[in-house]
Amino acid sequence: MTRGDSRPSLVRPNRWLRLAWIVPAVLVAPALVVLAANGVRALPAVESFLLTYPGTSTHLAATPIGVPAWLAWQHGLNAFFILFVIRTGWQVRTTKRPTIFWTRTNTGLVRTKNPPIRITLDLWQHIVFDTLWVINGILFYVLLFVTGQWLRIVPTNWDIFPNAISAGLQYASLNWPTGSGWVHYNALQLLSYFVVVFIAAPIALVTGLRISPGLSARFRRLDHVFPLPVARKLHFVVLIFFVVFIVVHVTLVLTTGAQANLNHMYAARNDGGWLGVWIFVASVVLTAGIWLGARPNVLRAVAGRSGRIIHRER
Repeated sequence: MTRGDSRPSLVRPNRWLRLAWIVPAVLVAPALVVLAANGVRALPAVESFLLTYPGTSTHLAATPIGVPAWLAWQHGLNAFFILFVIRTGWQVRTTKRPTIFWTRTNTGLVRTKNPPIRITLDLWQHIVFDTLWVINGILFYVLLFVTGQWLRIVPTNWDIFPNAISAGLQYASLNWPTGSGWVHYNALQLLSYFVVVFIAAPIALVTGLRISPGLSARFRRLDHVFPLPVARKLHFVVLIFFVVFIVVHVTLVLTTGAQANLNHMYAARNDGGWLGVWIFVASVVLTAGIWLGARPNVLRAVAGRSGRIIHRER
């Protein structure tokens, strides 16, 4: 408040102070969940339920066992691409006044009759990683059905639901479900992977195409059936879903037998070795290096090879 001014000064509180309650909530909430889950498990009816439904659903006799090498490589590539899809998607959403833009030119290999559209450099990154993720995903779908591996992540019996509840209760009580992901996934894992592969990923692709600047203007007829605001909200919801899934997935991988899990997922082996762990560590180092190296000057140089970079002053 200045001298002679009777009005109180408007001091905006630090946003980090307003979010300070998140830290204790993150610490207290899991502890309450564990206590509640153990209390529920002590009930006779729940004990009987867990004996009837131990957490693993019925599988068809043709369900393959083990993780093939192609699936290990697909998993690693998908993890790499999706992290950068999430990062660039968040940058697109949170950057208020972008100053660097990219536009294609008709002087290269790809020529179209439509006029070029200017997009932000963050959106250019997002589209690049989206494209790589989709290409990898198409190959994954083909191999999944050709090799019969789809049987490992597609429910084939209604007992998947009570067994998923059972597995969830076991996880929540910190008394992990027994079994090995090398042989069969438990019911909660199976349902989670099914949702990720056959529901969340297609929604992300369809909504991404719908809100794409180059396509949204050409499909005005869809505005009444599938409005852009709805597509944007769905796209953001899927992004949050992937973030939550990755956090939970990585946490459980590292806390329910990291050596064996990483050996299955990254080395396609069930021999108790450490190859999968070292491949995982190398992938983390590589991802971190690219993450830190993706600076604006580097991105401008790369993007400039496929189009024209435009700068705008703030």
